[in-house]
Amino acid sequence: MVSKSSMSSSFLFLMALLLSCSSMSTAARYLEEEYPQLPKPELSPHPAMPELPKPELPAHPEVPELPHGAAVPELPKPEMPKVPELPHPEVPELPKLPELPHPEVPELPKPELPEHPVVPELPKPELPPLPKPEFHFPEPEAKP
Repeated sequence: MVSKSSMSSSFLFLMALLLSCSSMSTAARYLEEEYPQLPKPELSPHPAMPELPKPELPAHPEVPELPHGAAVPELPKPEMPKVPELPHPEVPELPKLPELPHPEVPELPKPELPEHPVVPELPKPELPPLPKPEFHFPEPEAKP
């Protein structure tokens, strides 16, 4: 038996589906209707614009020519101050660590693994022979 809550939810779903279908059909009908062409309003002609005079730009200023590279005096190279050599600091030697004796590792016997059990071969199952397919082709009718 169907519970009351599932019936009410299915009823609500069906009502929503019905409302959406009816609204879609109404919207489609509105889209299919042809509206009458509205007359275009007549606009007044554009006012005549007075012609503006073209502005005169000032002439480009003349750039004086620069002298060639030979006329430019070379600057003296600056002298770098000498860096005094600092004495190399003596690094103390690291103390030698005493040698530690290596402990002897006792030899352990190898664990013996049990042999795998021998599995006998299974006999192959005998299958019955496949039946041959029988085709029944219709014989062509003789033309008079």
